[in-house]
Amino acid sequence: MPGLTRRYSRWTERLRSTLAAIGLPLAGRAGARMAGVFGVSVSRSTVLRLVEALPEPDLPAPRVVGVDEYATRKGRHYGTVLVDVETRRPVDLLPDREASSLAAWLAKRPGIEVVCRDRAPFFAEGATVGAPQAVQVADRWHLWHNLSEAAERCVADHRGCLRGMAAEPSQQVKAPEGSADPTGSPWPTGHRFADRTRSNHAAVHALLAAGHSRRAVQRQLGMTYRTVKLLADAATPEGLFHGQWQSRPSVLDEYRPYLDDRWNQGCTNAWRAWEEIVPLGYKGSYQRVRAYFHTKRLSADPGGPPPSPRTVTGWILRHPDSLSEVDRLRLKAVMAHCPELEALAGHVRSFAQILTERQGQRLPEWLDAVRQYDLPGLHTLAAGIDREGRGHRRAHAALELERRGRARQPH
Repeated sequence: MPGLTRRYSRWTERLRSTLAAIGLPLAGRAGARMAGVFGVSVSRSTVLRLVEALPEPDLPAPRVVGVDEYATRKGRHYGTVLVDVETRRPVDLLPDREASSLAAWLAKRPGIEVVCRDRAPFFAEGATVGAPQAVQVADRWHLWHNLSEAAERCVADHRGCLRGMAAEPSQQVKAPEGSADPTGSPWPTGHRFADRTRSNHAAVHALLAAGHSRRAVQRQLGMTYRTVKLLADAATPEGLFHGQWQSRPSVLDEYRPYLDDRWNQGCTNAWRAWEEIVPLGYKGSYQRVRAYFHTKRLSADPGGPPPSPRTVTGWILRHPDSLSEVDRLRLKAVMAHCPELEALAGHVRSFAQILTERQGQRLPEWLDAVRQYDLPGLHTLAAGIDREGRGHRRAHAALELERRGRARQPH
């Protein structure tokens, strides 16, 4: 009976389609377990066979295609994944990342107008041969990734400035004098718990002053009634800061002098320090030692080690508003000590503005500005971008001349 059963089948069409629908998102083993919840005993192989029997979906040819590599075994075997950028759905997988394979795939789809790819030379060659009519663009993720690698090389080239900054106490980052809490609270301004408590206290008292009941405040802010009562009864948020855990003795207190000595000697590895204090009688966890070293690493202690190139690169690549006050001050000290790193930070922020605001017309100006500073890492990136741009312009000019030549030929 069409639509209900099929010849030699033990299942109805409805059950078959249900099992196939389960297998599509869950595949074999998970799909078989889910079918068992519905009271249907089926093997994982059967679920996979039902999925494979489904007809291929009729997808329209992509207009903007994204090209990138994927690894079946990282470092050894790679393939090519092609994605419809407009629908954000995978289109096809190629077994390798050769230029000829990509060119053959693109040649079968002449409707492709834009190829969005990384800056690998084999993808550039394949896109140029297979889709000469398409515009090739580098996606923002790969551009920013290339910039981050170039920035880290530049910072590594000037690691001597970082060591010199650590050797001069006058150049160390110092906490601002006005950062202390005038209320004498054990939780200073900038602490996560203190800021959250102050914000909640202000929100509760604002709603109560507007005439809302405590139950209404509880519903609007999503708090428990006990929390609303504590905040409402406290005249100031500092009244909630007393008796907190930070004043309690810790199992690590006895070993802090030893850890401080090892830190000053250059041992900044928390795991190694934990292994050293365990034979001395330490019964606590490794997480306490790691948290203590993390606090020392974030502090502005002149006796601490200099920041690593990767740490400084992270400060430069992040948006200034997302940096903590300590990181912002330490980055300011680094740039004041090394003019080249200050120039690097300016170039990175200019490039970020070009990417986020899509100001491609400013790219030649950025390339010229980079060449004026002694930053070899950025010079390599700028040369690669400029070389690719000239190559694409020559390819499109040759294609345009070829089209004009064909148009002049008599039919």
